[in-house]
Amino acid sequence: MNSVLKWKLIAGFVLVFVAGVIAGVALGGLYARHLFFEFHHPGMIGARMKETFRSELHLTPEQMAKISPIIDKTAADLQQVRHDTSRRVGEIWMEAHRQIAANLTDQQRQKLQEMKERHHRWRHRHGPPEFAPESPTATP
Repeated sequence: MNSVLKWKLIAGFVLVFVAGVIAGVALGGLYARHLFFEFHHPGMIGARMKETFRSELHLTPEQMAKISPIIDKTAADLQQVRHDTSRRVGEIWMEAHRQIAANLTDQQRQKLQEMKERHHRWRHRHGPPEFAPESPTATP
């Protein structure tokens, strides 16, 4: 085997390895997105609960029909708790920012406002809309 052929084989193996790494990163990213953003989406909790009970308890269609309203109510109650908690967390942060702003200079208050706006934009891009606090963004 001559030296040119060796280098071509080495380059080919490196290229295949790099392509595998790129494919692994891409597929891993897709899986992570599914796992953290889609699978845990609060709107899907009822469907996941039903599927879990159906498959693990081997429920009959009649049993599923009887427990479906219970699961639907539970999912709605949990969603309301999430919504209430999110709203309360937003209120706590608003009050903290109001109190902090009272101790800042005008320039620091402007920077605090920019920080809040940046966080608000990030939350709306990455978090489900039902977690966004229902509050005005302006502070003193």
